[in-house]
Amino acid sequence: MKRRNKVSAEFSMSSLTDIIFLLLIFFMLTSSLVQISVDLPESDSKTIAPTDFTVMMTVDGSTTYNGKKIKLKDIKSRIKEDSADMDNVKNATIAIVAEVGVPWKKVNEIIEISNSLRMRAIIATQPRK
Repeated sequence: MKRRNKVSAEFSMSSLTDIIFLLLIFFMLTSSLVQISVDLPESDSKTIAPTDFTVMMTVDGSTTYNGKKIKLKDIKSRIKEDSADMDNVKNATIAIVAEVGVPWKKVNEIIEISNSLRMRAIIATQPRK
């Protein structure tokens, strides 16, 4: 009786899952280190969109809401209060006016606030030179 040596045709997935897991950790760590710095877009448009609320942000960190200084964390509650009297809140628009150099993260916070309140957000553009 001869004994035959059979070669196993199975593939071990354990090493592949380890590599994928390490790559996932690497990309998660490096993605938090990436900073996005975006200047406001330029436009030739002369159209002025009607807005209900205006949020202005400066490079030094100050924020104004409809011409009055306010802290960034208080904007959502203030917009909720002001929009309670409106008939059609879904058509309300928040205009975001940010100076060049304001971090995109802060502008994105206002966009997220408008999204959570189911309002539209418009980012003001600079005129072309």
